[in-house]
Amino acid sequence: MDTKSLIIDNATILFQQKGYKGVGLSEILKVCNVTKGSLYHHFPNGKEELLIACLHSLNEVITMDIVDIFERYPTTLEATNSMIEKLIVNLEREGTITGYTFSSMVSEMATLSDPVRKACADLYAKIQGIYFKKLLEDGYPKESASNMALMMTATIEGAMMLCLAETSAKPLKVISQLIPNILKEF
Repeated sequence: MDTKSLIIDNATILFQQKGYKGVGLSEILKVCNVTKGSLYHHFPNGKEELLIACLHSLNEVITMDIVDIFERYPTTLEATNSMIEKLIVNLEREGTITGYTFSSMVSEMATLSDPVRKACADLYAKIQGIYFKKLLEDGYPKESASNMALMMTATIEGAMMLCLAETSAKPLKVISQLIPNILKEF
């Protein structure tokens, strides 16, 4: 793995676990075993530029994973259930959902940095787009599919945050039981 990728991968985990403000450059340098010069070589504008690179990396990883799941299943409901089950398994096995949630970074930085807010908005838009496309394939009208994709994004992301706060998979389990009914309503 090259140095830039190493820094991004490790910083992403740290930012997800501790938030942007909770992680200092010295901690990133120590975990990555790189010098300050090396970090600034790859990220001349410092920690915020690194955060944006981490968000772009998360964007690729998360959307690739969601696309893979949604392409394997014939319906939105089956794909959504599979995705939520994967999140539950990860949470119960690892005690966290690192790699999937970035809400802590959004809530912490979106009002302070427009580039960070935009990177987060782009990721949410991609996720919604995946749901929207599958809902259209299921025969939902465009407006309903758009509204449902927004609701699914907010519900799943919110459930992940509640799981982390409560150290319990219950919120994801509850929404996995409710989403089928909501899909039928639309």
